[in-house]
Amino acid sequence: LFNEPETTSVFAHDYFAKVFEKARQSDPQHRPMTGALEKNSSPEKCQCYMLCDFMCLNRYYGWYINGGTGITDAMDQFRDEMNRWSKVNPGVPVVFTEFGSDTLSTEHKIPSVMWSQEYQVDYLERNFEVFDAYDFIQGELVWNFADFQTTEGIFRVNGNKKGIFTRQRQPKDAAFVMKKRWEKK
Repeated sequence: LFNEPETTSVFAHDYFAKVFEKARQSDPQHRPMTGALEKNSSPEKCQCYMLCDFMCLNRYYGWYINGGTGITDAMDQFRDEMNRWSKVNPGVPVVFTEFGSDTLSTEHKIPSVMWSQEYQVDYLERNFEVFDAYDFIQGELVWNFADFQTTEGIFRVNGNKKGIFTRQRQPKDAAFVMKKRWEKK
């Protein structure tokens, strides 16, 4: 019912409680309801996670949070957050609705550096290790299937490049990593 809103205030809780209540009243099938929480919606600060039947988290540890040489520290921070969620919301399933790293399809570097295909593969594999360490993590949706155009700016090189496929639908190395993961599950 939401994607990355401000959820750390009492106002946010009161507002979204009404949204969830109305949605539940309007759904004769009683489907599970959720919203996607961004990084500021931490276990200690979020006022809305308890409204969700299952939680969706958008996290970019190793990209926006301690990217590059800080990726090992980022994974420690990621595990710390998951440990904290396990205490405040035990038994509630979590689905990662966004995680990923920008990658130029032409960029290869060893050792891996941000924007290289090798870094995207490393990033994904490290995230998988965290996901697999927690039983309550029940799903993962990489951001994004394919690169796409965005507005111009200094943070992106001609669009969002977090795709596991290029904008022309050619596979990056990460596509084969995802294929291997999906086939073993």
